[in-house]
Amino acid sequence: MIACSIIRKSQLEGTLRLDAEYYQPEYLNLISKIRSQKSEILGDVLKLLYRYPTFYNLSYCDSGVLVLKGEDILPEGFIQNQSQDYISKEDAKRFPKTILKEGDLVFSVRGYVGKVGLVDKKYEGSIISANLIRAVVKDISPYFLWIFLNSKYGVTQINRVKMITAQETIIADDIKNFLVPIIETEKQLEIENLAQKAIEDIRQSESLYSQAEDLLLKELGLKDFKVEEDLSHIVDLSEIKSGHRIDAEYFRPKYNKLISKIKKRNAKSLPKLVENIPAKFVPEPNEVYRYVELANISTLIGVIDSFSEVLGKEAPSRARRILKAGDVIVSSVEGSLEKVALVDKQQEKYLASTGFFQFRSKEILPEVLLVLAKSIVLQMQLEKRTTGTILTAVPKEALENILIPILSKPTRQEIADLVRKSHEACKKAKELLEEAKQGAEELILGEG
Repeated sequence: MIACSIIRKSQLEGTLRLDAEYYQPEYLNLISKIRSQKSEILGDVLKLLYRYPTFYNLSYCDSGVLVLKGEDILPEGFIQNQSQDYISKEDAKRFPKTILKEGDLVFSVRGYVGKVGLVDKKYEGSIISANLIRAVVKDISPYFLWIFLNSKYGVTQINRVKMITAQETIIADDIKNFLVPIIETEKQLEIENLAQKAIEDIRQSESLYSQAEDLLLKELGLKDFKVEEDLSHIVDLSEIKSGHRIDAEYFRPKYNKLISKIKKRNAKSLPKLVENIPAKFVPEPNEVYRYVELANISTLIGVIDSFSEVLGKEAPSRARRILKAGDVIVSSVEGSLEKVALVDKQQEKYLASTGFFQFRSKEILPEVLLVLAKSIVLQMQLEKRTTGTILTAVPKEALENILIPILSKPTRQEIADLVRKSHEACKKAKELLEEAKQGAEELILGEG
């Protein structure tokens, strides 16, 4: 059904926007609700709104000042760094206005457009990349403002101003003109308390997952695993023949050292422990599916954190996997091998891309498989076996040679328990965030 709205000339916002999308009824109705009560523009509650346009010619380091990017803001608004990219402290000092403090907001304005994150203690002192804008808040709870901007009233305003050019983006002047409701301090603090608890839970979730991985690596003797790489190494002809490879990368010493450690743990080949589900599912043309791609995976704790809805007949040709609770999906594409997730029971029958392997456990706990797949144990073995030119990926035939170490039963159980607690804490955090957003929306409607 076609929707339309009639706009008087006096209602046009100058001559800046004449496109019909900007004046959609949905946008106008929600903004009208904010205007129906006391409100102010966002620029009036900000000390600073700043973006440095480029970090051209800066080199990344192994340590230093952490760089946050658009992909580090989850769909809900939590910040979870994915890439672990750093710049030197000396370089960071050149951009003092981009260095973050607790309570700052960050807006993704290019690439991953329209997400808003709040900086907590974990990311204080980090620096924003050129695709983020830093906002320093005054005269309002930054937690309340963060929740409001992630509620339907904030998201609507963000979606409204996205500029469709060569690349979708948002500019600082648009952000400054967002409408923000004036809410009494006591009510703001109620929302703030929920938001703080949500952030505490997401950090607890990360800590629990980190404990699970540490436990795995310690038992395998792989904690702080490193191999000094020489510029050259010698390989026997027999190894070249058995590996059917002649590229130097395949024979890097770190791979052999890792595999020799795994073999000491009564290792079994991957196919003996899991079933690799073939990508043969054909979507029903008129059914709506929740579709998962590589970009929908949170790499930090191994969960599916978002999806897109697609009609079966409009689904991409690569949408050929139907998921089952307990499956572990693992990226097969070089450059994103770390995209690994455990399928939750609420994600049963989600549709997934052929860019994943889909492992279904036969003799291993799914939570343990998740940690193995996200750790160097599988990551390095998969990396070793990538092939291709234009698109470098792991062929399914290579899985026959992937080795899985056998852990002691108490360790397996402890790892599984930690992962379950981690994922439960993540769910609780998201529930608290939804409760906070609902509370903010009710305040705007006058129901709070």
